[in-house]
Amino acid sequence: MPALDPRVTPLRDDLAAKYLEGKVKAGRFVEGSGMEVIAPQAPLRHERRPDAPLHTEALKGEQVTVYDRDAEGWAWVQLNADKYVGWLAAGALGPAGAPPTHRVAALRTFVFPGPSIKLPPIEALPFGAKLNIVRMKDQMAVTSSGFYVPAAHLKPVGEKETDFVAVAERFLGAPYLWGGKTMLGLDCSGLVQIALTASGLPCPRDSDMQEQALGRALTETERSSRLQRGDLIFWKEHVAIVRDGESLLHANAFHMAVAAEPIAQAVARIRATGAEITSVRRITLA
Repeated sequence: MPALDPRVTPLRDDLAAKYLEGKVKAGRFVEGSGMEVIAPQAPLRHERRPDAPLHTEALKGEQVTVYDRDAEGWAWVQLNADKYVGWLAAGALGPAGAPPTHRVAALRTFVFPGPSIKLPPIEALPFGAKLNIVRMKDQMAVTSSGFYVPAAHLKPVGEKETDFVAVAERFLGAPYLWGGKTMLGLDCSGLVQIALTASGLPCPRDSDMQEQALGRALTETERSSRLQRGDLIFWKEHVAIVRDGESLLHANAFHMAVAAEPIAQAVARIRATGAEITSVRRITLA
């Protein structure tokens, strides 16, 4: 059988997901239990230590499957949306609540303990976090936990963004962070994932996965003609979003930020590091 990708396969020498039984070897197999991210954002790491490299981030309201916990407060999980596997702080998780009704559509919003914005907020939520809203009170949305969020910062979960490039453009200037997925820091594939997800298109986490799964590869003839807004340009371990025929947008370590630059300039600069374009893919949103 093909090699299993360890990034999205809940498999260790001592433990694996029950659905892998008969396919892999492990000390034991477990069903796992469903839980929900209750922290505004939770780092998912390869190792169970706070200084381990960041794989990705799970956002509030995200559903996960927990396969293991340790005595030091770590949970080994698989994210239900993009299937990424890693260690989360167990304190960032809680029982799965009522299904989310709304998502955060602002780059960042505050959660207040009461109906006044003059109250000290209890937490700040990133773009893409999900909430169960039970009612509206004046200009505030009331969560199932009894907290208040500015209604203007939310959209129903079923309301899709119509231009994923415009979503990505809102993050211009956000700092670069390997594995990040919020305005406080994000990487190239994280930017693509959050923009496409908000537009209703499921998206893998890493750029190599995105290159395999998203859209269709353009032919050399198509690539040599004018690129379209929303085309994705891939290099090894990098992805950029075409804004128009002349410019692109990407989170990158050269600028240490989400930046826009001319396509020709970016291609030449990256080529100087020894990397060539591996493909250009065209995305079609329903």
